[in-house]
Amino acid sequence: MLDILKSVILGIVQGITEWLPISSTGHLLLVNEFMHMDVSTEFMNMFKVVIQLASALAVIVLYFHKLNPFSSRKSARQKRNTLELWFKVVVGCIPAGVIGILFNDFIDEHLSNYIVISIMLFVYGILFILVENRNAQMQPRVTKLKEITYQTAFLIGCFQVLALIPGTSRSGATIIGALLIGVSRGVAAEFTFFLAIPTMLGASGIKLLKFGFHYTAMEVVILLVGCLVSFIVSVFAIKFLMGYIKKHDFKVFGYYRIVLAVLVMGYFMIWG
Repeated sequence: MLDILKSVILGIVQGITEWLPISSTGHLLLVNEFMHMDVSTEFMNMFKVVIQLASALAVIVLYFHKLNPFSSRKSARQKRNTLELWFKVVVGCIPAGVIGILFNDFIDEHLSNYIVISIMLFVYGILFILVENRNAQMQPRVTKLKEITYQTAFLIGCFQVLALIPGTSRSGATIIGALLIGVSRGVAAEFTFFLAIPTMLGASGIKLLKFGFHYTAMEVVILLVGCLVSFIVSVFAIKFLMGYIKKHDFKVFGYYRIVLAVLVMGYFMIWG
């Protein structure tokens, strides 16, 4: 029962931090430091990736109509626009997909540590503040999803590559990249959500294949509970973020990242 409770807590942390640009990796590192499940390291590594899939399902549910090119409520032109949006999402996923396949093992072995995570939390915290200050007097040139070109989608995808470094935050890297090239906050956030779908599907699939499909009954329960909680919390986190950025910028997340970076580095230097 205790491991199921821990699964619930990890699902909550994943659901919140996957979509807010504050790094799910950094938060899960802290949670794991104080709370260990009675499972193998291999299962735990797989669990943390697969509950991201549940987070991606929240995007599909919330944006099902917008993402569905076969909706009977859409005109022929709207259906074409939706298909084109999917093509742009695929283009945006290519850079991270290629680099991830080539360097995933290296990143897991050499970069998944508190020093790298702390540095990335701090650096991107500063970047959020600088980018928002820079954009304060500028008008975005892309204010609708349909205005994203294939070139823009690819450039945003290149920024997503940076999120392969633990502590960066996938949503944080892509949002900063989108803001830098003139995409509005709302469009940047939505396109980031859509990029997550194939990215997380791919990452989860790879982890599942590596781990295999041999689970104990308790492992199945732990995985299902974590996924369900991650899905539910993700729905609320996405709605919160989209409502928040209608009236506010991303600087508060920058300040939060800086504080978290100091806490993570300080904790592991003193007690690690």
